[in-house]
Amino acid sequence: MTHPLVTRLSQELGYAALRTMEEVCAFTHAPGAHVVFVPGDGQRNLETPDLAVILPELHRAFDGRFDCAVAADSVEKDLREATGIFKTPSLILFRDGACLGGIPKIRDWAEYMERLERLLNPPAAAE
Repeated sequence: MTHPLVTRLSQELGYAALRTMEEVCAFTHAPGAHVVFVPGDGQRNLETPDLAVILPELHRAFDGRFDCAVAADSVEKDLREATGIFKTPSLILFRDGACLGGIPKIRDWAEYMERLERLLNPPAAAE
């Protein structure tokens, strides 16, 4: 059963609800940066509703530099296996279909800011 705060992300905030791996691929291959929220079991994992509240705040703090979606139960296992990010809840970042990395579990605000900035703006390759 999905936690109401997770449901709110799609129903009230308009985040895409990804129910198939085809939907995950279409979302993550679109131009720009993308964050997929992998909630896990929101009834058993007490961090899931917290991250459902934090994600919109992160989106605002980064001035919409990424768009957001929520992975449905039906794709969580495949998504975790495809990205190697197994802990839930987690935020998994993508650009052009490539997984940039993830942030599992609840973190301090400063850590979210630092890790998201690093994932969204990787250092330039040395020439």
